[in-house]
Amino acid sequence: MNLRLWENLWRLMIAVNVAVFFGVFLHKIALPPFVPYIHLLVDYHFGFTKRALIGAIVALFASKVPVWLVFAISGAVWLITAGLFVRLFRRTFGFDDAHLPLFVFMVGSPFFLKNFMHTLGHFDIYGCLFAICLLLIPARSLFYVLLATLCSMILVLIHHIHLLMYVPTIAAIVVLRYYLVQGVSRTGAIAGFAALAATGILFFAAQFYGTMAVSEADFVAYLKGRMADPSRSNLLSFAYIWYQPLSTEVADTWQRLPHNLLGFPIFALLIWLHTPLWRYFADLIAALSVERHRHIVKAVIAVISLFYLVMFAMVFDYSRWISNWAVCLFLLLHAVKALPASREVTPISTDDRKTMVFGWIVTLIPRVGIVRPF
Repeated sequence: MNLRLWENLWRLMIAVNVAVFFGVFLHKIALPPFVPYIHLLVDYHFGFTKRALIGAIVALFASKVPVWLVFAISGAVWLITAGLFVRLFRRTFGFDDAHLPLFVFMVGSPFFLKNFMHTLGHFDIYGCLFAICLLLIPARSLFYVLLATLCSMILVLIHHIHLLMYVPTIAAIVVLRYYLVQGVSRTGAIAGFAALAATGILFFAAQFYGTMAVSEADFVAYLKGRMADPSRSNLLSFAYIWYQPLSTEVADTWQRLPHNLLGFPIFALLIWLHTPLWRYFADLIAALSVERHRHIVKAVIAVISLFYLVMFAMVFDYSRWISNWAVCLFLLLHAVKALPASREVTPISTDDRKTMVFGWIVTLIPRVGIVRPF
């Protein structure tokens, strides 16, 4: 099989992935958006409230919230995220034939855009979107640190679990793109510690002081008043999460753990199917010309993974967490590629049969899921 035919097969995978995106979207919009819809209804009517920023913004433009708005907003965010990621990939690697396999393993991964399509309306994608923006804009001054801090605090207001999900990756991007390039000045160090402190304080405020100050019955009655169709009260069945303490969430997670652990071999298999990508990432790290950079990159990967382990112990949406962990590494790979290297790293092979098989399997898997695999 000649090289041109191999390259055409990788292009075919991209086309198949586009079809899969559309199929997952059609499936998703046929399902009732229980959790995403209620988040568009919750605002700051009763005071400072966790998970209320998006709903508060919606309230500025709509007194009554239709169900279709979930898919309109989240679909637009998905398209923006996908478009910006393509732009990021093009700037970092280009769209030459040699990098087609890497593009397929990222864009076609069931961890990434497919799963964001499956979880349409959930707020994970906002963390990814902000991280991509921070990878695209210049990182030449302290304004970059302040902007990253603002993004992190917005994410915590959208959903406080972002402190564990995407804020560590944003911090890692700042370290790799700003502090490793510009150096650590006294002012820069103070700004960095202040950013961490401000984001941490906001998280604790949301976690421990963001519960509802009124009864659940009054809360639900207010939400019904914001619904365009109050007869669909079944969509408010998750109102209890604004009253649920952290201890209950953790206890519930550990109670479900034995059953949910059954999905871990599938997660391991999905990660293994991305072996060509992980091998390329490892080669990028090994090729860094500054030894200190290599150690720092390994350290931030470990820290990001540690935050995800903490999240695993607290909330049981394991398919989402595994998927977002992989996405964080995809984004981090772009930051690492921009660091000084002592040699060129060989791209993922376009004509290796095993890599091709892995690429097709990854392409044909439509999603990972929310809690358990698929």
